[in-house]
Amino acid sequence: MDRLRAFAAARKWQPYHTPKNLAAALSVEAAELLEIFQWLTPEQAAEVMSHPKRAHQVEDEVADVLAYLLQFCGVLGVDPLAALAAKIERNELRFPAAEPQPLD
Repeated sequence: MDRLRAFAAARKWQPYHTPKNLAAALSVEAAELLEIFQWLTPEQAAEVMSHPKRAHQVEDEVADVLAYLLQFCGVLGVDPLAALAAKIERNELRFPAAEPQPLD
């Protein structure tokens, strides 16, 4: 996150890194990630990382999504790992694991 902040500061981008703008940019980058998979069959999608050009595209878009998410969290003071841990805990309560079924 420090490196992202320094990168943006060196380019004087902070005025543009508002929560709204970062959320919009995150959405656009997520859509660009989806675009790679848009018309692929499930089998083709499962093999996408075995094609060097496609794998590079996926990695670039994942990096863009993560960068904007981390910048968004930084602007709002959200700890992304703490937020994730709390969400998993809530989901564990909402969606308990299925009880193992006895063997007959």
